[in-house]
Amino acid sequence: MQDSLSIDIKCCIVNVLYIRGENMDKTTCKILLVDDEKKLADLVVSILKREGYSSIDVAEDCRGAEDNIIRNSYHLILLDVMLPDGNGFELYEKLCQLGYLSEIPVIFLSARDEDTARLRGLGLGADDYITKPFLTKELLLRIAAVLRRTYKLEEGTAILRCGEVVVDIDAGVVKREGKEVSLTSKELALLQVLYRNRGKIVTMDTLCNAMWPEGNYGLESSLIVHMRHLREKIEKDPSKPEFLTTVRGLGYKLEKNR
Repeated sequence: MQDSLSIDIKCCIVNVLYIRGENMDKTTCKILLVDDEKKLADLVVSILKREGYSSIDVAEDCRGAEDNIIRNSYHLILLDVMLPDGNGFELYEKLCQLGYLSEIPVIFLSARDEDTARLRGLGLGADDYITKPFLTKELLLRIAAVLRRTYKLEEGTAILRCGEVVVDIDAGVVKREGKEVSLTSKELALLQVLYRNRGKIVTMDTLCNAMWPEGNYGLESSLIVHMRHLREKIEKDPSKPEFLTTVRGLGYKLEKNR
């Protein structure tokens, strides 16, 4: 396998490792998917985003995976075994030796279903091994199980209060005046990004990327429509929003402590 970067094993690890046992939820979980099958990668990203995981990076080979892992911090890595420039087993061993995977759970993905491959992956220290093709529900359940074991994943605790309105973000439900209103998938994706960056300006491009990861050129007008519908469900007066505010020329912001 080609080395993507010349790294001294004694070098200082510059990325911040997440601590096993810390509390977290889906909106703050950062995942790296490493797979060279673009259709499958796109499908997995779409599945994860629908489930509420909104921060997902993708690499298609060992070089890209190594670069991402060294430069960024992740809560979970989904690592394909067979890659164009090497294999996931060797990459895993290398990054473990360098100390980059000491606190990050890894799930191997592979079309190889023989026991020797599965046992090798688990024997290296990986948290799970999933054989392709896999069921959507199986993938989600295994990811959730690993995250619960590692970080005490908090289910159903992402609650947003906007005045007298309560939004259960994990459930995608708005509760106001004794009634419940469901959010659409796009409204939920929009709100998740704003919630994760509460108090900060989120650009139109960032929101469009989260809502339409497959391509978002020219969809700013659709974003504006979804924001209007979201305000109608949350704001007391949608024409004069208190919580979902517009920052002209930049994007939107979910206000803090109002």
